[in-house]
Amino acid sequence: MPDVVSKSYVEYRNDAYWIEGTRISLDSVVYAFQKGVSPESIVQSFPLLTLEQVYGAIAFYLANRAQIDAYLAAEEAAFDVMPQPLQTAAPALYDKLMAAKAARQ
Repeated sequence: MPDVVSKSYVEYRNDAYWIEGTRISLDSVVYAFQKGVSPESIVQSFPLLTLEQVYGAIAFYLANRAQIDAYLAAEEAAFDVMPQPLQTAAPALYDKLMAAKAARQ
């Protein structure tokens, strides 16, 4: 029987998780997966990814769910405390974006 080589689909670089060899964040795939988007539809949204990469990223997330959920929560908290230039430059757009974010949660 030939040797089977395991693959890595997610890498940690620049203080974030990324689909290995791409500039697509794991966050993007995880948020879509959490919304119930199928892996095939995720590939359509991110045509640079293969179906194998999407399934690999989802498997990575499921195997490390507690750590990745904590990472995502920390990223969201850090974003929430960042000053938002849009808030002063375009308050109507900022309010619309914040309402969309609240609806998502």
